[in-house]
Amino acid sequence: METKIFITGATGAVGSQLVKKLAALHIPFKALVRTNDKADLIRQLPNAEVLVGSLADEAFLANALRGTEKAFLLTNSSAEAAQLQLSFVNAAGRAGVPHLVKLSQYAASKNSPVRFLRYHAQVEDRIKELGLTYTFLRPNLFMQGLLAFASSVKTEGRFYAAIGHAAVSIVDTRDIAAVAAAALTKTGHENKTYTITGPEALTHYQLADILSGVLEKPVSFIDVAPEHMQEALKAAGLPEWQLAGILEDYAHYARGEAAAVDDTVSRVTSAPATRFEQFVRDHKFLFI
Repeated sequence: METKIFITGATGAVGSQLVKKLAALHIPFKALVRTNDKADLIRQLPNAEVLVGSLADEAFLANALRGTEKAFLLTNSSAEAAQLQLSFVNAAGRAGVPHLVKLSQYAASKNSPVRFLRYHAQVEDRIKELGLTYTFLRPNLFMQGLLAFASSVKTEGRFYAAIGHAAVSIVDTRDIAAVAAAALTKTGHENKTYTITGPEALTHYQLADILSGVLEKPVSFIDVAPEHMQEALKAAGLPEWQLAGILEDYAHYARGEAAAVDDTVSRVTSAPATRFEQFVRDHKFLFI
């Protein structure tokens, strides 16, 4: 089995959907995972080759990447994310990988007050510096991220965030994965930056209305002060770096900076972007 596609982040919200799409297309791929227990999930898929290793080991990565034509770069959110992604990019350059598809973030900019957006821009810049062909995927807030509210929706019939009445063009990770699969398997996506959104911008109050309709029970959204959201995230056990980053993200949303709607999903995949109502129907069992 000849594998020309290399995948990182294969067990996360986007990566797990991506490897399923590649398997369904009967396309061989090689996936890097951190631990053997994660590897077992991927080995069950057809045409999957699994490597266990660290993104921090550039020598290991450079060897593992040899022969790769396209690589997908995604890491989980951590204080080391920028360093790990830069390690991967440098290793890809050493290995002569022709094309990197990087999962970035909506509005990534080295001048952003949001740390996540700054580090993504830093990694994008390094890829360009090395002269690698790239496709940058910049998705907005994940619909799946709202599953963090499922418990309070289920038990209280309400959910909370520090966002006010600002609308966000939230997007389903399945659609992000579909765009990634196209970039990895088809031509025409070289040196492109794709902003990836859902089909509409919605306030959290509108999300609550949609949840109420689909779940057939009253669901309310409660806007809270950032310090109250911080207390809740801290109580949930989030590490300080991620907690601070999420608060910066929500301040970005609250300023109305994430409301634009882009047609990338329909344009690249020839299928409409998933509406939030459909997302809730598909995940209804988690909210009731």
